[in-house]
Amino acid sequence: MGTTVALLAACNGDRAEVSASDSGFGVATETSQSPPASTTTTTGMESSQSTGTGTASEGDDSDSETVEPGTTGSETGTSSTTESAAPFCGDGHVDPGEACDEGDNNGLGIGCGAGCVLEVCGDGLPGPGEECDFGWLNGPESGCSETCQIAPSACGTQSAEPVLVPRPVDIIIVIDNSGSMAAEIKGVQDNINENFAEIIGESGLDYRVILLSRYGKYTSTQVCIEAPLSGIPKGGCTNPPSQPINNPGKFYHYSVEIDSTDSWCRMLDTFNGVQQDLFKFAPKGWQAWLRPEAFKIVIEVSDDRVVCSHGNDHYNDNNTIAGGANAAEKFDAKLRELSPLHFGPTPETRNYSYYSIVGMSFNDPPDQPYAAEDPIVTTKCPSGVNGGIGHQSLSVATGALRFPLCDTTSYDALFQALAGGVIADATIACDFAIPPPPEGKELDEDSILVKFTPMDAVEPEVFQQVEGAGWCAPKSFYLDDGKVVLCPETCLAVQNDKEAEIEVEFKCAPIDPG
Repeated sequence: MGTTVALLAACNGDRAEVSASDSGFGVATETSQSPPASTTTTTGMESSQSTGTGTASEGDDSDSETVEPGTTGSETGTSSTTESAAPFCGDGHVDPGEACDEGDNNGLGIGCGAGCVLEVCGDGLPGPGEECDFGWLNGPESGCSETCQIAPSACGTQSAEPVLVPRPVDIIIVIDNSGSMAAEIKGVQDNINENFAEIIGESGLDYRVILLSRYGKYTSTQVCIEAPLSGIPKGGCTNPPSQPINNPGKFYHYSVEIDSTDSWCRMLDTFNGVQQDLFKFAPKGWQAWLRPEAFKIVIEVSDDRVVCSHGNDHYNDNNTIAGGANAAEKFDAKLRELSPLHFGPTPETRNYSYYSIVGMSFNDPPDQPYAAEDPIVTTKCPSGVNGGIGHQSLSVATGALRFPLCDTTSYDALFQALAGGVIADATIACDFAIPPPPEGKELDEDSILVKFTPMDAVEPEVFQQVEGAGWCAPKSFYLDDGKVVLCPETCLAVQNDKEAEIEVEFKCAPIDPG
């Protein structure tokens, strides 16, 4: 008699066990293969065919019979019955009703999703090659394009022309109090309001005037300014009040004696209050009345030349072209060193212009001022003590106008021309607000570019964004507190071409598809 041994593999039904993946997507993944077929082995002389579709083999102990679970083999011989498991999603075969089947790899981002359905752009699920997928929301305004790519901008490239406004202007007028200046001082008093300040005011320019000169009656070669510029009523300077009356925000008088040739040294002494004004209105000097954001206009009124000492520095124009150029260079460097904030740190970024009303000879025609490109005038007008060559040289260096002071009857035209020069000199501000994005969109600050098209040019120059002021370079800008700030060299290029066009280009931040 033979011995019959039966081996039966246990299983849990016809399908593999499925568990949820912990990948974070919440998609079920299959964790076991389809169940193996049960195997029954029979040994002995006799065998009988099992129920099912298997085949029987006699006389060979090594043969086996594979049958479905629940069937039995014969008692004698060897028989084998094999049947495949039922198809299912995840078995790695594309079965009827399935668009795909990557087996264990089925899942989000693979291309074959749960349920053996192909992932396609527009189904709301990010598939292979897709950067995003918002389903029916895909499109140019959603941040995810119709081809399931993150849109470079949720609003496309935008551009805007910033509002460029002139910078404020602080006008420092320095008047010589020497004995030969009575008629010239009266000419200034008579014209500084109607033919200067009011013209500047009507232009819309934000200005203020700071006067450095001894306060008092013009017959004593002292200066008194009336309303509307100052707080002294019109007619009040016929018999001046005991002290000047400042008009805060518009006019300030720093009363100090300016001798015939020492105006530069007095400017330096009084800036920080080393030499106090006679009424102690500004204990820290006239710098207290300056505005950091303002461009500075200095107007010198003197019938003499430059000779004075300040500390270890000596200024003397020697009444020669070479002497004037040397003195002007030294004073310019000292003034900028005294306050880089107000006067500019370098000659290239100089923040002031120096106008001269001096004892030089008349132009042709006589009421025509001298421009910066005109040569230095070495001769003097009838009432001039000297031609003011040092003052002229500083005017040329800073690109400003020069006027002969001798004909006081034409001071109306002189001050009108001076006002026009100041208005023309008013440089545009080198910072402006970042243009707002379209409603409901968010600006992508990293995308901001500034395009500058010089006058008569076709193609614009593109200014690149840097991290901050410390990274400034030519053709660059940075962002600061909601503003575009042009770097110094960039600013200078823009200010020197008032007919140029400037444009800000930006994109909106894409909607985060995550």
